[in-house]
Amino acid sequence: MNNRTTRGRAAVVGLVGALVATLGLAACGDDAPPAPTTPTVTVDATVDPSRTDAPTPAGPIVYPLTGVPVDAVPQRPAIAVKVENTAAARPQSGLEDADVVWETVVEFDVSRFIAVFHSKDPQTVGPVRSARPVDLRAISPLEPLFVFSGAQRRMVIRIGRVPQIQPVSHDAGAAGLARVSTRRAPHNVYADLATIWKAADADHSAPPRGDLRFATEASGASAVVDGRAAQGVSINLSAAARPSWAWDAASSTWLRSEGSAPAMSAAGSQLAATNVVLLETTQIDSKLDAQGGAMVPDQKFTGSGKALVATGGRVVEATWKKDEVTDPFELVDDDGEPILLAPGNTWIEMLNAGRSTYTVD
Repeated sequence: MNNRTTRGRAAVVGLVGALVATLGLAACGDDAPPAPTTPTVTVDATVDPSRTDAPTPAGPIVYPLTGVPVDAVPQRPAIAVKVENTAAARPQSGLEDADVVWETVVEFDVSRFIAVFHSKDPQTVGPVRSARPVDLRAISPLEPLFVFSGAQRRMVIRIGRVPQIQPVSHDAGAAGLARVSTRRAPHNVYADLATIWKAADADHSAPPRGDLRFATEASGASAVVDGRAAQGVSINLSAAARPSWAWDAASSTWLRSEGSAPAMSAAGSQLAATNVVLLETTQIDSKLDAQGGAMVPDQKFTGSGKALVATGGRVVEATWKKDEVTDPFELVDDDGEPILLAPGNTWIEMLNAGRSTYTVD
């Protein structure tokens, strides 16, 4: 019962009781006066607080993986595509439209990409290659569709044990994946995202929750506010992977190179990122073997580690944190406050702590 109504009724009962007591005392005398008329007491009705208007959402509506304003977030899941990064695979298709691209080192020191799409839907993405254990650590918080071509049987079993991920495998005959005649196998499998989105099941249909935090405008990004000026970041991921990023003030983006050569898209533009994030993680043995018994590496991506964030021609040091594999990772500064990125796409370079290095120019 509403407290205000209870107090009102109690007041009525008290007043009536007092009048009754007064009348009783007067009636004991020989000359008792006429009984007074009982007054009418009105108690105000209360308003149920649960029926008030719903609060207006704070802040603008943005794409969850880029922080870019949008009238309405697309009601579709993220799609993560495993994309090859060798000379035979370049130039790749669709990377320029990814919201987030992860670069990780696999066996034989080569790197591969995990390209995550939600806000844009390029017609073609690829070449698509095989899955690796580190992929699950990077993408499971997004609850995405995971597109790949080829994987060891034990790797397929591992993917199936992660309910946050819906596998979309070329080997399993999934719709939306096909080989093209313009390239040689195994560098010729490409993905049609429009078809793949239609395959989302009931558990993998919601928009993703984002790992990254964004400022409302680029001028509010943490690196811009608190960082130091930088013309570029050169990374030695491994003996076979040496990407670099150069700040381009004209486009307000970092432009990617592979070694000394510009990294181009199949559409003819140089690959670019609004934000570049370097994460130092520890390499571990995945217990899967590649050709000739070579170790397939994995990365320990829980706990915390060092990070570097490049935004707006400036860089700032940070710390990454992640409690569980399926938790989103956090980027924080020395005071534990969230690192904010500029609205736009992000490339994440996963460095092997103790082996990978980088320099800031």
